[in-house]
Amino acid sequence: MMQSEAPRRPVREPVFNLPGAVLGMLLALGAIHLLRTLVLADETDLELLLDLAVIPARWTLALDASRAAEILSAAGAGAEEESLRSALANFVVTGGGAHPWTGLTYAFLHGSWTHLLLNGVWFAAFATPVARRLGALRLLGLAAACAVAGALAHALVHPLSVVPMIGASAVVSGMMAAATRFIFAPPPAFSWIPTAPHARSRQSLVELVANPRAALFLGVWFLTNLGFGLFAAPLGVVDAGIAWEAHIGGFVAGLLLLPALDRVSSAQDPQGLA
Repeated sequence: MMQSEAPRRPVREPVFNLPGAVLGMLLALGAIHLLRTLVLADETDLELLLDLAVIPARWTLALDASRAAEILSAAGAGAEEESLRSALANFVVTGGGAHPWTGLTYAFLHGSWTHLLLNGVWFAAFATPVARRLGALRLLGLAAACAVAGALAHALVHPLSVVPMIGASAVVSGMMAAATRFIFAPPPAFSWIPTAPHARSRQSLVELVANPRAALFLGVWFLTNLGFGLFAAPLGVVDAGIAWEAHIGGFVAGLLLLPALDRVSSAQDPQGLA
């Protein structure tokens, strides 16, 4: 009598096919925002925001204390929004301290769940191939560098601003730029095995410009961020201003720093890259 084989159970694919570092960063961002919205009192959350957000005028004062009057004057007075800015300006001028850590910590805070969701979706999409190419530690290093570059770019353009800047958009922009260096590269010639996007050769800046798909992506990205940052708030598309300078700062950092962190040079065959 023949015995029938037991039916094999279907292999279950993971719900989130994300590298551990990417998933960990997303969970950390979500946990922080959950803590802020459900646990912390409004006053405590405001203190946290002022301690961890980038406030460009704070850095300006640390470099040149004589600009205090200029910062107070730029904040203005009168309208409700200007009164709030005046209060922030007085807080910054009298508070003291450069708070250098805010160049990193601002990226962990978000203004709303929508803000967090948008950044999280784009981060998952573009940080995933970067993480698979660089590994966890180098991914974290690149993310930190992009956050700092975004903060510096924003502060350089708005040195007298007392409005706190938060969000991981500069990091997301940096991941987009880093991924651009290889995802648009053509697969190796005469290869019968499909090459994963993260395993393709890294393109130089000249090759990126010469690559129609990559050049189109870069052009659309810069024009979209510049246009949205300049006109979204005035046209009422969003309630708050968009820190487009931080986006561009993070993007440029990701674009330029990837080669220094890349585990495979542009001349190597990346087929065996894990």
